Amino acid sequence: MSDSDPTPDPQPTEPAVATEAPVAARPKPAGRALATIVIVLGLIFVVAGAGTWVVISTTLGDEGITVSEDAAHFAGQKVDQPWTAYAQANVIEKHATEIGGGKTYAELDQDDPKRETVMTASFLRASLFTSVVAFGVALAVFGIGVTVILIGLALLKVGRVRA
Repeated sequence: MSDSDPTPDPQPTEPAVATEAPVAARPKPAGRALATIVIVLGLIFVVAGAGTWVVISTTLGDEGITVSEDAAHFAGQKVDQPWTAYAQANVIEKHATEIGGGKTYAELDQDDPKRETVMTASFLRASLFTSVVAFGVALAVFGIGVTVILIGLALLKVGRVRA
């Protein structure tokens, strides 16, 4: 550079510092607490879903119902699971339709002696279908619990990685 050139000499730059790759670290206390709460909630859902399934199965089994021999599926089996309850409800419908001559409770005359039997069949079917729905809810709660546990574990893992 000459004395008449007003451009200053460029300053030497420091070499670039290599950045470290993400390293496994302990999660921050707040993140760890959140993950723990989520996992505990998931465990509660799992226990609640499994417990509900067992209670429904036991209570339904205590009724001593067996699937009719003329059922399309599960004939002769104890009604204590959703599939056996559904099978028995279908058989009850078949029998009620035969008894009512193809008419439902609402379609039969009020003085028809078959009306009470068809009504009872309708109530039994509704009760069995309610248990099928309850089994489904129990399974859904269990599945939600497993999903929530997996989310909690993912939160723990994400919290261990530094960006």
